[in-house]
Parts: sequence; structure tokens; C-alpha cells
Amino acid sequence: MYNEFYDVVYIGNYTKDTITSPAGTRYVDGGGAHYAAYAAARLGKRAAVVTHLAAEDAYVVEDLKKAGVDCYPAFTPQSTLMNLHYPTTDPDIRTLTVGGVAGSIAASELDNIQMKAAAINSSLRGEVGLDLISKLRQRNILLAADVQGFIRVLRDQNLKYEPWDEMQAILQHVNVLKSDAVEAEYLTGERDIFKAAQVYAAMGPAEIVLTHKDGVLIYAHGQFHELGFYPARLDGRSGRGDTCIGTYVAMRLTKSPLEAGIWAAAVTSLKMENLGPFNRPIWEVEAFIRDHYNYGSVF
Repeated sequence: MYNEFYDVVYIGNYTKDTITSPAGTRYVDGGGAHYAAYAAARLGKRAAVVTHLAAEDAYVVEDLKKAGVDCYPAFTPQSTLMNLHYPTTDPDIRTLTVGGVAGSIAASELDNIQMKAAAINSSLRGEVGLDLISKLRQRNILLAADVQGFIRVLRDQNLKYEPWDEMQAILQHVNVLKSDAVEAEYLTGERDIFKAAQVYAAMGPAEIVLTHKDGVLIYAHGQFHELGFYPARLDGRSGRGDTCIGTYVAMRLTKSPLEAGIWAAAVTSLKMENLGPFNRPIWEVEAFIRDHYNYGSVF
């Protein structure tokens, strides 16, 4: 029996990533929940991850614990093996292939874990289902989801976008929805990110976090907030959106949508400078906010 209480629980399978880009080929421990939880922990939040991975990758669990993140793993025959190819410096342009998957996360895996917020950070369809989301909705918590885990479908070894039949059924349960600009155009038919955010919101989520190559758009309770990304370099583009929504949800527990968005944009900017999860001290984020954003009462 678990009796721990967390600010945020991030739900999604670990991915063993091979990343190719104009800078070369690199190997990284990834997965949406992995990136998101590291960011939350760095910001002083009590974070946990519910995930699946192979026993040979158990060092990932220990690394999370060392970073201050509790981990509730299920060990499976293989980890999810992800290949990410970025042909240019545009982080929105990439192709994904998968060499193996770690299976679905059952709703029962969260039965004895208490939380203020939960974020679905899965990587492909079938990893997290409507049953898990419906069960979480019965709790009085902030519930977030990233559309990437529902729009991406594995065909042979290729991840392809396919229509999401359960979209309205799931979005009526979600408080915060994360999407990137490419996913938004595919799902809503709108290339204009402002219109796309409104289409999403009409399906239920009160707050939309929509990333694009230059920044993040927050649409919350009928108001838009535009925030830019200002990385000094782009060595760590993979995990951009995961870090953004992970930070937003963590900070949204105590801050307004605009303030949480500022923190998300700042942390994501700094994360994109380096490969792997966000690992900078909080004072660097505060300095970055002072330098780049009209931060108001963000602290």
C-alpha cells in the first residue's frame, strides 16, 4: 500500500531514445513523464512518476530518485524504444519510429497514490486509456493530458498521426490540454494556433498549452497569453513539450495561468540548451524570467 502524497504525478512510459539531428546521433533517457517530473522536482515540487520499463533500464528509476522524484515502475520485457530524427533546426519537424513498446499503464497502478494534480505524458496511443483518465477525474485534482499520447499510432515501426475517435470523450475530463502546433492543425483543421486553441477549449479543457517553434501559447478561461522561447542554443530539443507541460502543471497549483506559463516558457527555454531532462537550479530560472519576461507577481 502506498500512502505518499504528491503535488504532481506524471504518468507515461519511459522511452530509450536515439536522437539524430544535424548535430549527430545521441542516446538519451526520455519519455514525457520523465522529462516533466525532472522539471517539477527542480522547481521544488513533490513529484512522482508512474511508468513501465525493462528491468535492464532500472538505473532510470534510481536516477529519478536521486533527482528527488519518486518512481512507481512496472518492469516489462522491454522498454519503449524511440528513434527521433530532426532533419533541420526546427523542433516541430521530426520523424519518429519505434522499435518496441512497454505496454499499457493500468488505472489500478495509481489506486494508492495521492496527488494534487496528475499529468498524462504518454508517447503513443494505447499507453494510457480512457478508463485511467475517467478514474482520475473522480478525484478532486487538476488533470492534464498531452495529445501526443493519443494522436500517435504505431504502424509497423512507424508512429503516424491518425484520427482520435475518443478525443471528445477524453477532453471532457481534462482541465489542461497540451498540444504542439503540428498536432493542433491535424486535430482541429486550424493552422492558426489561436483558433486551434479555441477549438480544443470548446471540447472541455479550461486551459490549453500550445507549443510551437518560437514559444508557447496559453489559452485559459477565454484569455490568450503569448510567451516566447529564448534558448541560447538548441542542443536539447527533444523533451521540449514534455518539459513545458510538466512545468506548467506544477506551477499552476499555486499560480495564475499567465504566471505558470511564464515559468513553463523559461524552464523550457533553458532545457532546450542541453540534451536530457532539465537540471538547472531554480535561481537560474528566476534570473531568466527577469531577463526575458514581464514577470509581474510571478515569484
